[in-house]
Amino acid sequence: MSNTSRNALVLGASGGLGQAVVAKFLTDPKIDNVIAVSRNPQTEDLSAQWISNSRLIWIEIEDYTEQAMAEVVAQLDDYKGRLCRVAICHGLLHTDHIWPEKRMEDIDGAAMQEIFHANVVVPATWLKLLQKVIAGKLQCRIAVFSARVGSTGDNRLGGWYAYRASKAALNSMLKSFSIEYGRRAKNVKIMAFHPGTTDTDLSKPFQASVPKEQLFAPAFVAEQLVTIMDGLEMDGQLSFLDWNNKPIAW
Repeated sequence: MSNTSRNALVLGASGGLGQAVVAKFLTDPKIDNVIAVSRNPQTEDLSAQWISNSRLIWIEIEDYTEQAMAEVVAQLDDYKGRLCRVAICHGLLHTDHIWPEKRMEDIDGAAMQEIFHANVVVPATWLKLLQKVIAGKLQCRIAVFSARVGSTGDNRLGGWYAYRASKAALNSMLKSFSIEYGRRAKNVKIMAFHPGTTDTDLSKPFQASVPKEQLFAPAFVAEQLVTIMDGLEMDGQLSFLDWNNKPIAW
């Protein structure tokens, strides 16, 4: 690994947005390699002829336990101090047995724990483990997928208790991480990113009520994200921004 190489890391890369971010990073000639991590293998979409497979390193992870995540981070040792972009794309809103709560009676403890693990514990564990790999002289911008519904100030409708609370908790965790990274890895900038309603499996059940012009293609969101990341000021502060680069109230 060259001392001057610049590399990007995408975590939770097999989802619709994760794949789009991987593809976008691969179009950047200033990025030498893109490392993608997911529980699923590389998709056919990312095997297209226009993508240089020699620059894409795909790592499959068995599950998102801390031990498995630590094993992945150990594989990144060759990229120590050479990561310039990190996108943490994990997110869980619903499954075949979990659905956003419409009223307080719908709250289920087990479902809430599953959502909090995916939306808070997993991103926080990545940030904990990656510090030793990211710290260095090369500027590294980290985007963590959050959501506008995680804004306490913007909550006007209620409901969606677990998802709202998990994203609010994520934002709080990211604030603390930004403070500690600011002391221990001054080359790092962290952003909580709201992608808007994107045409992926996460939003599919709710798209009928979304105006067509407000339902975004993953490629568009990835383009917006990368543009925003490129322009982030390295100020050591946490930013909470939407797809249009507008700040969101905490």
